[in-house]
Amino acid sequence: MAKEHLIERPFYLEKLKAWKDKEDLVKIVTGVRRCGKSKLFTLFQDYLLKTKKVQKSQIVAINLEDPLQVRKIGLTLNDKLLLSDYNTLLDFILSKLVKGKMCYVFIDEVQLVENWQQVANALRLQENVDVYLTGSNAYMFSSDLANSFGGRYVEIKMQPFSFKEYHTAYMLSHKDEALNENAVYNRYITESGFPQTLAFNGDRQLISDYLLNTVYLNTIQKDVVKRFNIAQSDKLDVFVNYLFDNIGNETSLRNIEKVLKSSGRQISVPTIDLYIKGLIDSYLVYKCDRYDIKGKQMLNGNAKYYVCDLGLRSVLLGHEDRDLGHVLENVVFLELLRRGYKVNVGTITVQSKGERKDIEVDFVAQKAGGILEYYQVALYTLDKDNFEREIRPLEQIQDNYPKYLLSLDFGEGNTNGIKRINVLDWLLKGDIT
Repeated sequence: MAKEHLIERPFYLEKLKAWKDKEDLVKIVTGVRRCGKSKLFTLFQDYLLKTKKVQKSQIVAINLEDPLQVRKIGLTLNDKLLLSDYNTLLDFILSKLVKGKMCYVFIDEVQLVENWQQVANALRLQENVDVYLTGSNAYMFSSDLANSFGGRYVEIKMQPFSFKEYHTAYMLSHKDEALNENAVYNRYITESGFPQTLAFNGDRQLISDYLLNTVYLNTIQKDVVKRFNIAQSDKLDVFVNYLFDNIGNETSLRNIEKVLKSSGRQISVPTIDLYIKGLIDSYLVYKCDRYDIKGKQMLNGNAKYYVCDLGLRSVLLGHEDRDLGHVLENVVFLELLRRGYKVNVGTITVQSKGERKDIEVDFVAQKAGGILEYYQVALYTLDKDNFEREIRPLEQIQDNYPKYLLSLDFGEGNTNGIKRINVLDWLLKGDIT
């Protein structure tokens, strides 16, 4: 049976190593709850100790979700359900620092402390103090944060296991099984990429209980319901089910309202907007906006939404997945984000039978300072009609930027400058930079 403490996260660990001892920058690891942020800190602390240049006394590690630690520090809950006051936390940390030596301060779930920015900033300004934080809410990165830190922070965005990470961990713990990549992929999209689920050795009931209670309900209650003071959480549950069931489908707030109303659920557009903000800020859901390829500009209106983990989606909807094409699209979207791309849905207007028609390219991806790349995702394209339908949008793009068709078809090739790649090879072998 795989144990979470045996699972490495080298991609994220290398990022922390790269920023080590940059004292004037606060390092903040963000991501959905239970994706492995705390474990990453443990791995990094182990690395620091193994260098033999850092002693245990130089590491101050605090998990603000641990009630025993919170009690020891002397923090209490205020009327906003946040821990207070921040001066108590700051004094506790300062009392633990070793004078004359570099000290490494780790605070898990820092957003639970009211005015936590004051703590982080005060520590950043101390000599020989390297600060690392985790947070499960995107709203912690407000304009106020940028102002209070003067831009002196680095965000490391963490996700549950990528397929490559899952494949590595799964194969290490199932050495006696003769599984091919497709079989492991099917487990990945049904059993989840949350690290702890590997410890359940495929027990679907344990996986389901963990994902629903420890991940989903915990996140919804702490990061959405409490934050927005939502009284009717049953409406939120209905909305979440709808959004999870429609990954990869272009939609708008107004369309969502109409669909839910037709099924007997009255949820207003402002409420839907609030729900979406909560889900995005808690990293349960990602929004993918539309991009006009010819006009080189963002488009308002319809967007697509993708989930942070396909196993969570499968468990929440209560069925084996029916929409495997959009599931694969979701996996590719998350991988592009993980590799550092900004990702949008591509739209290109063409003439068809005398009429102007908008066609879609699944993803337009670009790294900071890099060129555009175009991606089309399909389950299989061996059938001639399927192949022509999938490749047509890429053929309509007139520029010479890289174009890729990712599918589960074996092998690779090139059609009119469009690279055809097996998507599992792309997920397993592609460099993450």
